[in-house]
Amino acid sequence: MVPLADCGLSRTPRAIAIVSTADRPDLVHVTALWRWEAFYRRSGVPFAQILEAATRTAASAEMIPRTVVLLVDGKPVGTASLTEHDLQERRDLTPWLAGMFVEPQARGRGYATRLIGAVEQLARVASIKTLWLYTDTAERIYANAGWWTVEIVQHNGKPFALMRRDLQKS
Repeated sequence: MVPLADCGLSRTPRAIAIVSTADRPDLVHVTALWRWEAFYRRSGVPFAQILEAATRTAASAEMIPRTVVLLVDGKPVGTASLTEHDLQERRDLTPWLAGMFVEPQARGRGYATRLIGAVEQLARVASIKTLWLYTDTAERIYANAGWWTVEIVQHNGKPFALMRRDLQKS
């Protein structure tokens, strides 16, 4: 029998917070490691390159780029970023929700939706009207959060859903 706490059905309320790596630079390493393992490791990009970019983002006073981290009971379990560009094939589109990652053991609890909402809120504060993202694995999650697929794009020889979210009416 799996204890309730181990399957996400615990009746104990959890403290959930979303913070920026600008406010919590101690979280830069873990978020860079997650992104490297999920998105860059197989392509041969060195971890040091991802860590350097994450460190620059955390030190920036600008709204873009910005990385947020979801904490559950003080422990980081997920991350997402607001960035100027994320897809080389579509440099004409900006800005992007990028680098979404939730630890596998924390998935299925609505944390991705919270991170999506946090990045969308950052964009609204910056008066951004439209956000973009691309995914080959989470199209349904984003669609359930109000995003829509505008086309299928080829990236590194694979099809990806290019999605958008309109945040403010003109």
